[in-house]
Amino acid sequence: MKFLFPQKFITIQRCLISSSIPLFHNLYHQVSPPLNPAQVSRLLDNAAQFKNLKHATQIHAQIITISYASLPFLLNNLLLFYAKCGFIDRGLLLFSTSNDNSRNVVTWTTIITQLSHFKMPLLALDYFNRMRYTGVFPNQFTFSAVLPACADTVVVAHGEQMHGLIWKHGFESDIFVASALLDMYAKCLDISMAKKVFDEMPDRSIVSWNSMIVGFLKNKLYDHAIAIFREVLRETSVDPDEVSFSSVLSACANAARFDIGKQVHGNIIKRGLITMVYVKNSLLDMYSKCSLFDDAVKTFYDIGDRDVVTWNVMIMGCVHNDIFEASCSYFQAMRREGISADEVSYSSALHASANLATLTQGTSIHAQILKTGFMKNACILSSMITMYGKCGNLLDAYWVFEETEDHNVVSWTAMITVYQQHGCANEAIELFEKMLKQGILPEYITFVSVLSACSHTGQVEDGFKYFNSMANIYNIKPGLEHYACMVDSLARNGRLNEAKKFIESMPMKPDSSIWGALLGACGKYGNVEMGREVAESLFELEPDNPGNYALLSNIYTRHGMVEKADEVRQLMGINRVRKETGCSWIEFRNQTFVFTVNDKSHSRTDEIYEMLNKLKELAKKRGYVAEIQFATNSVEGSEEQSLWCHSEKLALAFGLLVLPSGYSIRIKKNLRTCGDCHTVMKYASEIFDREIIVRDINRFHRFTNGLCSCRDYW
Repeated sequence: MKFLFPQKFITIQRCLISSSIPLFHNLYHQVSPPLNPAQVSRLLDNAAQFKNLKHATQIHAQIITISYASLPFLLNNLLLFYAKCGFIDRGLLLFSTSNDNSRNVVTWTTIITQLSHFKMPLLALDYFNRMRYTGVFPNQFTFSAVLPACADTVVVAHGEQMHGLIWKHGFESDIFVASALLDMYAKCLDISMAKKVFDEMPDRSIVSWNSMIVGFLKNKLYDHAIAIFREVLRETSVDPDEVSFSSVLSACANAARFDIGKQVHGNIIKRGLITMVYVKNSLLDMYSKCSLFDDAVKTFYDIGDRDVVTWNVMIMGCVHNDIFEASCSYFQAMRREGISADEVSYSSALHASANLATLTQGTSIHAQILKTGFMKNACILSSMITMYGKCGNLLDAYWVFEETEDHNVVSWTAMITVYQQHGCANEAIELFEKMLKQGILPEYITFVSVLSACSHTGQVEDGFKYFNSMANIYNIKPGLEHYACMVDSLARNGRLNEAKKFIESMPMKPDSSIWGALLGACGKYGNVEMGREVAESLFELEPDNPGNYALLSNIYTRHGMVEKADEVRQLMGINRVRKETGCSWIEFRNQTFVFTVNDKSHSRTDEIYEMLNKLKELAKKRGYVAEIQFATNSVEGSEEQSLWCHSEKLALAFGLLVLPSGYSIRIKKNLRTCGDCHTVMKYASEIFDREIIVRDINRFHRFTNGLCSCRDYW
């Protein structure tokens, strides 16, 4: 019998590995004596190793059959197994149907740990309370398990109550409990209490130090995180690990402290941690966010094995540094190397495509997303809505929005923003109201789009209603973007004095976007004196921005103040400010064609200008009159001719030549489109029965049947 029993045990293990459940069942009943609890536990551990649910349930049944179900350590092992296989619901059912004798502090701690791990914090707290009601006292492991659940609720009161119980049971000095406690306070944004717990700890492990670094990082106290890391380096009892270095690199990245980041890089090499992927990815992220892109590229190519996170950091780094073409290139290179893209990869690539306004690239990524099954991912779908919107394809953006099953505030905001950018302000506001009715709470950026929509439709009073609701109803503190929208709204309606008083009443110092909105309106409504004052404020804030000088110069020119306009241009020369060259570009057969004012570099220049002359004649027959006030820096008498050499008109003529009848013409421009070009686009859309979409630096203009989506209010 001594020989038979181990042999039986080995055979049963083999049966488990080979998925021979019937053989296991027959062998159990044919051979005696029965397995003892320790051997059953080892069988269960073996099934857990292979995550074989069928084997585990078979063993579970046998445990019940031979009356081992009341043994706490077997119950505990079963709970661990079901959690490891992702079946937390089965673990809960098992625990709820077990008798009180089989539950001890270990089993209670296990179920609380698993509930916390599966992000069910309120249920974890509920089970903690049940445990106490049954007379089982928590130990240090129980508190270490339940504190992360308190952190996940983000309700500091839960953690404070737990803190009191920790003192009551005498575990405040336990290093693991204290580390979990300070981590909880940090995640609940009570960093002062986290620091107090940390300072009172008699002993600290690297986990404690790391919790403090991460805590400061989460609370955006980046300099404090760096200071704590420096203390770790001075400590002789602990050595910083990959978590320490990755966290401090993240702090350096967010604080733009590349000087300290480079010192950390040297320390990483010195300690031999440079081979760790987690550290290398953080190092790459730090260089990217500190705009040291050359260092980021060198680090990227020095990394041996690159996982999807490494590629994602590089793709996002390109986006952060506005190198959108490179971002798309890295995305394609990752795919060629056989690395499967994830949510971050696709979202970043879509973001790059959106900023490039390359519809072909964006639709190609859309096709890949369809193939890989990410079409239900809310983050990717929101990025896709934005991509189609910025590429001028409003219908596809709305189609993606409608196809999204579970809308969150990000997808709602994305679609509201697209409507606003395309001049569909009323639709944006209607969608916002619909979002509110469905119980979705708006965020900071949501209000930026809504207030901008109100501004572009002249709905000043509605704009103030939404603006005031931010703080009064949604507890969102208005930022500079929101104030800029309100100034723009007042100024667009000609209420310049009210706009100026509104700026003066702001609780923060106005930035260039706020003064810029007022300066543009001063030009539109001819308020020279206010325009001069506002421009002077802008010259102090951003002396290198040529747009502000140009706006003031144009204001003077339109009012016959030529000498004043010359003085502004001289000031530009003194400050070495050069006016940005206006250009427009259009895509045809996967190639981008760029046009500048008076451009004659294209191989089909003669045909382009011939098409322009044809358009001018047809437009004049329909009532077009040149708006020569937009002909800046032109010789007197040649204003109309200079208007017809603007870059967007040249791009339009090229589009009319090469794109088949019925195709939309999509033009991008690096500056604000002028009023005369706006008028010509309206005529062209009617004359040639075309949809013309112009994306300038501020917004989209969709021209159809002689009308623009902005309703000429822009």
